[in-house]
Amino acid sequence: MKRLGLLLLPILAITLMLGGNAFAQGPVAGDGSYYFVTYYSNANTTGAPDGVLRLVNDGGNATAAPEGVENGTLWAAIYVFDDSQEMRSCCACLITSDGLLSESVNKQLTSNEFTGRGQISRGVIKVISSNTPDPTAPYYDPGLRGWMTHIQRATNIPEAGASYVTETPLADSNLSRTELSNLGALCSFGLTLGSGYGLCPCTLEDFDF
Repeated sequence: MKRLGLLLLPILAITLMLGGNAFAQGPVAGDGSYYFVTYYSNANTTGAPDGVLRLVNDGGNATAAPEGVENGTLWAAIYVFDDSQEMRSCCACLITSDGLLSESVNKQLTSNEFTGRGQISRGVIKVISSNTPDPTAPYYDPGLRGWMTHIQRATNIPEAGASYVTETPLADSNLSRTELSNLGALCSFGLTLGSGYGLCPCTLEDFDF
């Protein structure tokens, strides 16, 4: 019996070190993701429908409070790149607990870009779940989840200009300190040099496209 006890002690210790202390832990909410990427295509294209970025606040940061008092608010720090890997716009949009934010690719995310050179058609969108309203200094805080509609040209069917619309979850990604710093710095430079251009407008919650 003593030998069995000596064998079980190291196993228990290893289990606890690996996070197996399920006895002391409560339910784990979500997967802790706070950085997402996706793409957009055929934006601002004649005959093609609009793409939409949709984000929700899962409410995991909410605390006990009297009804009607909002808490657990997050901001979606959004960074829009073109297909030349250049940031073209950025913003931070408020999403309250259990709230829904919908951003149009054509009307918002690509409508007010830094250079004013014209509308862009494809590229990358990055989103940080942040607890600050400043897109130039995001601070990650888990709690947002998102989806994106993609517009794809139907080149293999007779109807000219036909498009398919699909929707997929945003891809969870790895956020390094360098990437966090770069996104904020690029947004800051763009907004400064753009002299008023580049700040993508945010819709009110629960408004959809």
